[in-house]
Amino acid sequence: MEKNGKPNGKKPYAPKLGTRPGQKPGEKRGPYGKPAGKPEGRFSRPQNGRPAQKPIDRKHTPKPAHDPNAPSSLSRKVALEIFQDVVRKDAFASLSLDDRMKNANLSQLDKRFCASIVYTTLENLIRIDYVLGFFLKDADNLETTVRDILRISVCQLLFHDRIPENAVVDEAVKLTRGAGLEGLTGLTNAVLRSVIRGKDEIKYPAPEEGPRYLSIMYSVPLWLAERLTDAYGPETAKDICAFRSQSHYTVIRPNLMKLTDEQFEQLLQKKVWETEKGLVPHAFRVRMASEIARDADYFAGNFSIQGESSMLAAQAVDAKPGMQILDCCAAPGGKSAYLAETMGGSGRVYAWDVHEHRVTLIKTMAHRLKLENVRPAVRDASVFREDMESAMDAVLLDAPCSGLGVMDDKPDIKYRATPESAKELTEIQEKLLNTCCRYVKKGGTLVYSTCSILPEENGEQIKRFLASHPDFALAPLPASFDERFKAHYTETGLQLLSHRDGVEGFFIARLRRK
Repeated sequence: MEKNGKPNGKKPYAPKLGTRPGQKPGEKRGPYGKPAGKPEGRFSRPQNGRPAQKPIDRKHTPKPAHDPNAPSSLSRKVALEIFQDVVRKDAFASLSLDDRMKNANLSQLDKRFCASIVYTTLENLIRIDYVLGFFLKDADNLETTVRDILRISVCQLLFHDRIPENAVVDEAVKLTRGAGLEGLTGLTNAVLRSVIRGKDEIKYPAPEEGPRYLSIMYSVPLWLAERLTDAYGPETAKDICAFRSQSHYTVIRPNLMKLTDEQFEQLLQKKVWETEKGLVPHAFRVRMASEIARDADYFAGNFSIQGESSMLAAQAVDAKPGMQILDCCAAPGGKSAYLAETMGGSGRVYAWDVHEHRVTLIKTMAHRLKLENVRPAVRDASVFREDMESAMDAVLLDAPCSGLGVMDDKPDIKYRATPESAKELTEIQEKLLNTCCRYVKKGGTLVYSTCSILPEENGEQIKRFLASHPDFALAPLPASFDERFKAHYTETGLQLLSHRDGVEGFFIARLRRK
């Protein structure tokens, strides 16, 4: 992301240990480099908090009877391991979750609780660290495992109202002891009980503080809060940062080579899932479906799992039977499959990816769906192939991007992105655009898309492209697009926002070669 400096001279927040800018050797610093210690004064309590309680007299408090519906200690241990995979080993939360769940003997209740702890902690990590900094002068310098135990425990105290506070403390002490840190169990106990007693006293930033308020209250890195405020204005930036989808569902669509929407709807009625039609043609939203990719109809190739915004990007191509289409950065292959099915198995979809293991995913997908018109290949789309110049009816470039449009679904993404990496990505995107546009024949279509909400990756990228490629012009969206989406189509493309449009944050520009 940006190589030419840091926005406003401030270092982007990264939820890891380390010395802060301007910190003298041995000096203790709190959140955002401010001298450690509790801020003076009072401030309104967080929305999800509970009324402050009196100090708990553990000696004279009777032990509650065991609740068979309470999550197990193992679920918290696995949650801690997954969380540490993300913040210490730079793992992807979803992949670590899948991997560790396979090897842990957890009930369905424990699995849901474990996933909830991991994702809720990541969603609110900057705010959680701010709270810890309120009660600990040297929170950043704690032993790393203890700090992470406190993080997932504070998450439960602030954002899981149904979990008894005593249980949170007791389980945190068990985790500390189980990690071989007996000498720090007292600290774990004391900090969490201080949070229970004093969470109403925490002084959070005021809304008037703008990006700093957004950063801490909604756990968005400061540089990103500043960038979104500049791009969208304070109100929309707040809506973007605050958005947390309450409707957890998976989007699936029928294999158009085998089933119509009506036939697929009849198939879904035979399952125990809760289903409803999505906002995009052929999309169905499914709830209460455990391990949907293991379903017999999935293995049989009757449906695919694909986000609605991803489907819109493929629909923007407006594929017709017999077309020659290039999907430049195709893995894992969802858009290639959608294009191939739309053409009824005719024509060709050349599906490229630079990584061999990702091309294997495309091949597996095409085999499962029985799509003979998909041609996967290991190709670097930034390297021009003369034999394909002006040979394609359409080119789809779903470019590598920051992924910040889906940070509600994948909260660890917002901590991976930096101004420097965003800058590097815009350079890659520009190179890909300049190369891949040469494959489009006259009168053909070029669709550029990202799952980003940063203007420099999206509208500004298209503005620069059109200025340097006068033989291309912005084309209207196909008739299949709902008017609710067309209403936001500007002279540089369509920016979808999750909080406003009800689909993943995405950018789509449809261009026509003159």
